[in-house]
Amino acid sequence: MRWNLRLTAANKGVWKASELQRSLAEHGLVISAGKMSGLWSGQPVSLKLEDLDVICVALGCEISDLLIPEPEKVRRSGEETGLQAAVAAGPAPVVVPRRRDGRSLPPM
Repeated sequence: MRWNLRLTAANKGVWKASELQRSLAEHGLVISAGKMSGLWSGQPVSLKLEDLDVICVALGCEISDLLIPEPEKVRRSGEETGLQAAVAAGPAPVVVPRRRDGRSLPPM
């Protein structure tokens, strides 16, 4: 999931975290400056569902405006990660440095 608070707020005419923080407080959700900063500029690690309700009411938005699904990031059964695929492919080929004219460099 991608957290989309900042863009959603901007679409509703809220340009500063402090503006949203005041609006949330008016709706009964008092958030510290540190937590507000995290919500505004990053992706929250955890968030109460009740807090999401208040954010949606304060911004006049839907939950789908705040949380954008990213199914392509989900590893599916049977798929290998990039590292697993690289290991399964075997050792990397040996790279032999050459001069611009194609001749081999002298041994060191």
